[in-house]
Amino acid sequence: MSENDFPLVQFMREGLDPVAELARIRAEQPVFPLKMPDGQTVWLVTRYEDVRSVLGDTARFSNDFANVSGAVQQEDPGGLGFRDPPEHTRLRRLLTPEFTMRRLRRLEPRIEAIVAEHLDEMEREGGPVDFVQKFALPIPSLVVGELLGVPKADQAGFVKLGADRFDFSAGPEASLKAVNDAMTYLTDLVARERSNPGDGLLGMLLRDHGDELGDRELASLADGMLTGGHDTSTSMFALGTLWLLGHPEEAARVREEEGYIVQVVEELLRYLTVVQVAFPRFAKEDLVVGGQPIAKGEMVLCSLVAANRDPALGEEMDTVRPGREVASHLAFGHGLHHCIGAPLARMEMKIAYPALLRRFPGLRLAVPESEIPYRGISIVYGVDALPVIW
Repeated sequence: MSENDFPLVQFMREGLDPVAELARIRAEQPVFPLKMPDGQTVWLVTRYEDVRSVLGDTARFSNDFANVSGAVQQEDPGGLGFRDPPEHTRLRRLLTPEFTMRRLRRLEPRIEAIVAEHLDEMEREGGPVDFVQKFALPIPSLVVGELLGVPKADQAGFVKLGADRFDFSAGPEASLKAVNDAMTYLTDLVARERSNPGDGLLGMLLRDHGDELGDRELASLADGMLTGGHDTSTSMFALGTLWLLGHPEEAARVREEEGYIVQVVEELLRYLTVVQVAFPRFAKEDLVVGGQPIAKGEMVLCSLVAANRDPALGEEMDTVRPGREVASHLAFGHGLHHCIGAPLARMEMKIAYPALLRRFPGLRLAVPESEIPYRGISIVYGVDALPVIW
């Protein structure tokens, strides 16, 4: 197997499954060299134990955004994923109390209402509808908006800010403009919240830690939440629904059995792993991963989807078996950079899937499954549209 055979294999799928080449890499050369156009080598880590080891090792691996941007200074992408301790530790310490289940439960009635409102709109419009546009796309932005404390008058525009950055049909310039527009809006929102803090996360942070956070820094964190919580949840709603429509017996159990959705959500998170690779890591020193020497400064990409399908975890990992006993999946990452919004994402899915299937028990695809437009090369896997009818 040549190191140049599969330069994009970590982003490729066939339907809901990783391409077969990724499984072969995991079996034959689990720390695999990818040659970049500039001649550098990036190491793709594919086995569960190796991926977990890299993600949990902040002593030997860095997430620092400066390593990603190199000599060209780029806009800080926001969030926590490109920060190392102690900066990461400081910011995460401020955010963590707001993401406990006790705090998040205050959002539960509003999430239920947002879901119900969009189901009402689907019902009024009648089928067929594009499930992505009518349900999967707007709900995550509205939920993040509720979490942050975006005023109701701004919510429609906030949804558009979230959607536009992931719409690449108008080219990368349009997507970059959407990111800049979001930062402009969020910086202005933080300034408003600083003078009159509301009940959302921004208001709470400003009341408790306002002296520790500048407007731009807090806006960057908020933008990271929008980025991390929008496209990932949109893809989970769409792909999870697609899988459920193809497995009516499981859909019936979700619809009829209280609590069964908890097992289904965990298994779908593992099976779908919509975030295909973790944030890049950089070796702080010469080291060895899975028997492969890696030089100081080299980039390491951890394939979350390959790790979550690793046969070492159990039998038939390429199938969905709700309730299976398996080590913790890596859909939300692992270690210091485990997704802080994971409890919120789980809450959204546990509310949305049963509500959808109960409202529309006859929900089905409006086109043959072969016509579903899956994304091509993408860090966050999903579908561009999902036409449904009932």
